[in-house]
Order: sequence, then C-alpha cells, then structure tokens
Amino acid sequence: MSELETFRSEARSWLEANCPPTMRGNAAVEDDDDNSIWGGHKATFKNPEQKLWLDRMAAKGWTAPTWPKEYGGGGLSNAEARVLAQELARLKARPALMSFGIWMLGPVLLEYATEEQKKQFLPGIVKGEIRWCQGYSEPGAGSDLAGLRTQAIDKGDHYLVNGQKIWTSYADKADWIFCLVRTDNTKKHEGISFLLFDMASPGVEARPIKLISGQSPFCETFFSDVKVPKKQLVGKLNGGWDIAKRLLQYERQNISAGGFGGGGGGGAYDLEHAALDYVGKDAGKVADGDLRSRITTHKMEARAFAMTVRRAEEESKQGKGPSAATSIIKYAAAKVNQERTELLVETLGTQALGWDGDAYKPGEVAAMRAMLRAKGNSIEGGTSEVNLNVVSKRVLGLMDHQ
Repeated sequence: MSELETFRSEARSWLEANCPPTMRGNAAVEDDDDNSIWGGHKATFKNPEQKLWLDRMAAKGWTAPTWPKEYGGGGLSNAEARVLAQELARLKARPALMSFGIWMLGPVLLEYATEEQKKQFLPGIVKGEIRWCQGYSEPGAGSDLAGLRTQAIDKGDHYLVNGQKIWTSYADKADWIFCLVRTDNTKKHEGISFLLFDMASPGVEARPIKLISGQSPFCETFFSDVKVPKKQLVGKLNGGWDIAKRLLQYERQNISAGGFGGGGGGGAYDLEHAALDYVGKDAGKVADGDLRSRITTHKMEARAFAMTVRRAEEESKQGKGPSAATSIIKYAAAKVNQERTELLVETLGTQALGWDGDAYKPGEVAAMRAMLRAKGNSIEGGTSEVNLNVVSKRVLGLMDHQ
C-alpha cells in the first residue's frame, strides 16, 4: 500500500469516527441564519455538534490542511489535502469552518508576515477563534481599487485611520479586519499599505446593507480616528499593493465558495442527485433529457474550472506570483456558480419557490436564496466586465479600439 493510500485509509477511519451524524449528508444542510460555520467570538452554535466538529478538525489542523504545523495547520502535502477533500466529499460532510482567514488572509500572512505576526494570528484562524473581514472597496474605489482614499496617518507608535469601506462582507459579525489604507498621497499604487486591526476598536462602525435575497452579508464600514498599532502593519510601509494583488488572487479563486470552493459539500443539494429525486429516473438516468444534457455540460465545465484553479495554485506556490489568469478564474467562477444555482432552482421546480414555512425543506429554501446571492458573483471581487477587459489586454494581447 502506498503512503497516499495509507493516508486515505487513516483519514477515512478518523472522519468516520469523528464527523458527527448531523454534520453529514442531507442532515448537514445548514440553516440560512446559522453563521456558526464562520466561527469567531460572535458565533452562536445552534447545533453543539457544529462546535464539536470544528474543534475536532482544528485539533488535527485540517481546517487548514496544508499550512505548517507550527502555526496550527495540518502539515499535509497537496496530494494528501486532495485525498482529505475527497473523503470529506464522500461523507457529504458540512465544512468544519468557512473563513476569509483561511481562504485569503492566511496565505498572504504565510508569505508576507513577520514570524511574530504568524504566531499571533494563524493559530486563531485555524481554530476559528477569530472571524476576519476584508476592507478593500470604497464608494469611489471599486474596480479602480488603487484609487482608495482611506487614510492612515503616522502618529509615532500607531496609525490613525479615517475613511470608509463598502461591500465589507460580514463586517458586523467579524472580530478583525484586514484593510488597505493610504499611507502616501503622492503616489497611487505605491502609496498603499496593509493593516490588521480589531473591529472592536473605538471609531469602527459597520452598517449592514440588505440585499434582494433578504440577507445582509455586506456592510458599509466607517473608520473615525481608529488607532492601529504599528506592529499590525503587514509587509513594508507603502508595499500593500503587492499584498493586495496576491490576496485578490485567492479571493477570486474562492469567490464562488458557496458553490464549490468552500471545502465541504453538505451545505447544498448535489445537482445530479437532486435531479434524480425531483425530476425522476429513466433507466437510472435523469428523466428529462434536455436537463440531463445541461447538467452534464455544467459538471464538465465545473471540473475544468477546478483543474484550472489547481494549476494556478501550483504556479503560485512556485513563486510565479499573481497573473492575469486570476481574472479568467474569477470570471469563470462567477459564471459556473450562477449556472449551478439556476439549474438547481429549475430542478427543484416549485419547491424552490418557497421563502419559508414547513412546506419547504431547508435545502429547498436555501436554493432560491443561493441563486439570488450568486448574482453578486459577477460584481464582487472585480466585475465580470472589467475582468474580460483584463483578459483581452493581458492574455490575448488585444488593444483598445477608439
């Protein structure tokens, strides 16, 4: 038996013994209002088995399986991490933790942070103790992110931050923020720095923005004379744009995490099995031939997308840095996730039209909300239109036509 096969056997046995029953399969479809999966000090665990599942996975370091063990990670190879993901999918296990800290902040801290910063912040991310939000976009700096105006003034032993961010995901539920600020007004890209600070700091205010889905995952965030210790500057002063680009690479790869980047699989109906259950079977196949064909095409595109993401991750680890491929990934991620959620709603039929009530299962209610939420995928993290322009210029070498 190879080492990888031995690991698979051990991982399967451990997951079978440690993944609680309500964290598996259809039983793991989460409540729309249950944000405990994101962790943090403000998390309320409606189901105690969610906390148990998080604690067990975190103790193994498997919430961040490839991170070094000295920072709380699992220390797994990429191949072992893929096996772990396959075994979690086999159980249809609900993710133990979904975290901007794991998807975006952690990787850039591993690359840019001091040893002291790594030891301070990474273990808490792995354990789900600190929930992070991202302070990037501003009312006047969306697609042109480098035009941001939030100021951080040097006050000796700290920075004094003033300004506003917009579309700050879950800012009202987050414990800390990773934030782009302007530290030099004479330069654009070279005048930006990357700060970490506590959302409980005096002068921080988050106001939720209600969306068409009825949820409020985004916020307006205001900073008024917020004091940030200088030791919480990551990387070099005025060197934040390089970190921002790297972090955007991870964000764009995970922008559709609710669809397939979240690392679990229990939180939404599997499209193929839903079609068999709701549309019916014909000789073991989905009865509707047209729907069956479109689901097959979608699964092929999703598979190709996943393989492209994996290749980009490998290139990134080889030190090649962010590339225009992230714009391709972001555009494709939005398109694939929107197609998946639309197909799921179509598959569930009238059962996907319920907003609440006992006549609808949690997964049925979640399907429509997920479809509505997916509309934002082509806006957040860089609009699809802007990404197509980047691809045309930097990948295809096309010039603007006047």
